Amino acid sequence: MKRIKYSVLFYVALVLAASSSLAQQATVPTSKYDYNEVFASNFYTNTATLTRSASGQPTAAYWQNRADYQLTAKLDEQKNEITGTAVINYTNNSPDKLSFLWLHLDQNLFKSDSRGEAVVPVTGSRNGSHGQIFDGGHKIKSVTAITTVGGKLTEKEVKFLVTDTRMQVFLSSEVKAKGGSVKLKIDFSYISPDQGSDRTGVLETKNGKIFTIAQWYPRMCVYDDIRGWNTNPYLGAGEFYLEYGDFDISITAPVNHFVVCSGELLNTTAVYSTVEQSRLAQAKLSDKTVFIRTQEEVEALAKTNSASYKTWRFTIKNARDVSWASSAAFIVDAAKINLPSGKKSLAMSTYPVESSGNEAWGRSTEYTKGSIEHYSKKWYEYPYPTAINVAGNEGGMEYPAIVFCNWESKGARLWGVTDHEFGHTWFPMIVGSNERLYGWMDEGLNSFINDLCGEEFNNGEFKGEKDDLHKSADYYTNSTLEPVMSAPDNIKESNIGVLLYAKPNAALTILREQVLGKERFDLALQTYIERWAFKHPSPEDFFRTIENVSGEDLGWFWRSWFFNNWRFDQGVSSVKYVKNDPAKGAIITIDNFDQMALPVILDIKLKSGEVKRVKLPVEIWQKNKQWSFKENTTQEIDSIILDPDHVFPDYNESNNIWSVATGNILKDIVLDGYLGTYSNSRAPIKIVMTEKFSAINVDITGYPKFTLVPIGKDLFESKSAGLKFQFNEELSGFDMILNDGQKIPFTKDK
Repeated sequence: MKRIKYSVLFYVALVLAASSSLAQQATVPTSKYDYNEVFASNFYTNTATLTRSASGQPTAAYWQNRADYQLTAKLDEQKNEITGTAVINYTNNSPDKLSFLWLHLDQNLFKSDSRGEAVVPVTGSRNGSHGQIFDGGHKIKSVTAITTVGGKLTEKEVKFLVTDTRMQVFLSSEVKAKGGSVKLKIDFSYISPDQGSDRTGVLETKNGKIFTIAQWYPRMCVYDDIRGWNTNPYLGAGEFYLEYGDFDISITAPVNHFVVCSGELLNTTAVYSTVEQSRLAQAKLSDKTVFIRTQEEVEALAKTNSASYKTWRFTIKNARDVSWASSAAFIVDAAKINLPSGKKSLAMSTYPVESSGNEAWGRSTEYTKGSIEHYSKKWYEYPYPTAINVAGNEGGMEYPAIVFCNWESKGARLWGVTDHEFGHTWFPMIVGSNERLYGWMDEGLNSFINDLCGEEFNNGEFKGEKDDLHKSADYYTNSTLEPVMSAPDNIKESNIGVLLYAKPNAALTILREQVLGKERFDLALQTYIERWAFKHPSPEDFFRTIENVSGEDLGWFWRSWFFNNWRFDQGVSSVKYVKNDPAKGAIITIDNFDQMALPVILDIKLKSGEVKRVKLPVEIWQKNKQWSFKENTTQEIDSIILDPDHVFPDYNESNNIWSVATGNILKDIVLDGYLGTYSNSRAPIKIVMTEKFSAINVDITGYPKFTLVPIGKDLFESKSAGLKFQFNEELSGFDMILNDGQKIPFTKDK
């Protein structure tokens, strides 16, 4: 750009003239909006690292550790006790050597003196043991390190220290960096709570207990490139963050029990009857649900002696956890799942006779199949050989390849909980985010994809009503809410539903439908899943991926919805017809009254009844609290409605509608009489006034152009130039008034 010397008087005019316009002359109302905060350019405070790129993807140097498990468990039905052994092969792929390891002992939440029980209010909670008095918690009988010396396995006890729901194991020699490994063997037992923080438990039915077993074995804490050891205690609200690995599981249960577990059953012929094996083979080929164990068979088996046991063996690859369920009360049915690659998986449901029937759990397998087929086609293929829905006393809880849903759920409610829990396969079973710190990364993203699945399943059988965000605005943005980015344990329990589920879902829906468009958003989310499948993304990796793939700077959006509890209020302020003639167009002025910024959608209804929809991008709020734009109408406006479809959380509808009957119609200043060339016989300059964009533009010989704003009768001002222009009544001349009050007269040339 060419640089020119200007007098001090006009230097400011050069800088500011381009941003001044008579089109923005309406009076600015009181507003809480601060565009500098919303659109600040420093959203990302961290630069790229060796392991995570600035574009939001793992780099070639990305690493994560691995935990492979051999697990055994024996169920004592009378005592509700699980006795087991965990053999853990832990691989350290980090660049750090490790002299100790951290593990989760989540059952310790149910000890009477746990931190989690201490924070349960006297009014009750979903979390904790629900007031049950019992000998809860993991009993660690021994911890040994297994080594091979001279081709012979040896076990040596190692020191360990249990602190609430964590166990620190001290190693006799360090685990080497970049591929070193250690094998631990841990013998343990615990008594299952009846209602274990709504995630695990024991349900009494008329044909026996249903055991839904989770958080049951010592699990490795994650050691990552962000925080090192992630050892946040299990308090109940915050869920899980776990390493990936392969699992081999052996479960010994009473002989009349049917056992289901994450993964593939290896010894079908040993644990299924000949009839059940035949039915299973049929189910693997059927799109319709096939019974494997019927209600009549359950009622007969429940009366048999359960003193003896049998062992069920399962395996699952590249998973972050395993859970299982066992009961003599299970009706069992199944059907095949068709995956996009041509592979098949198996949908299976287990439930008591109290839950049977086509209005209830009789459709569970159909729901499971439909849900997984949709997500596999839309986002990423389902990776497990089975998908098992278990009726238990949990409201709903997810684990790899198996979920627990409430035994009383029916119809739309059962569809909703089944779809939600299996949706968690993608977040966080495939995309392994840190649920204990960022609950929205699994619950919010899952709730979002659930809505899309519900629209499609069985031609929209359970399609929900579109959210009216005006009605929901207070729910999403009221002053009692913490920010979405808060850790679940730092959020009031009454706010968990909105902050981890509903509000992120609403945000992502707006981002998809109103900001990016469906095609760009879907590609960005698919890319995020592909990049971080079976890895550990941070929130920043999610934000960066969405931005880089969609090609948008969305810092303003993340600040509004995730980092702050900002509110949203747009309003229509006024209408002004150009030169007071509707045939020449209208200037419409809108305001952003509160701190959240979003695009603008409005419907303009003309006198003829025609409705024109206008959309304005969020960029109009980058440097303005108020915005005026010209609509090329040729007739009077009857009404204007802001956000007519209620797709934004506008909490104040009173200013969303402008009508000719009650709205403010401003008088336009007709500029024709002020235009022309003006001169002063004693000054060698000419002042030329022209109209552009409904404003007077001033061109003074030798100086940059600037724009005037009306401030009184025949009085105009340019604050940037430090000048005022007072025209005479005949509009034949004016006095140019300087900042010091000096007046210089000019006369219009003939």
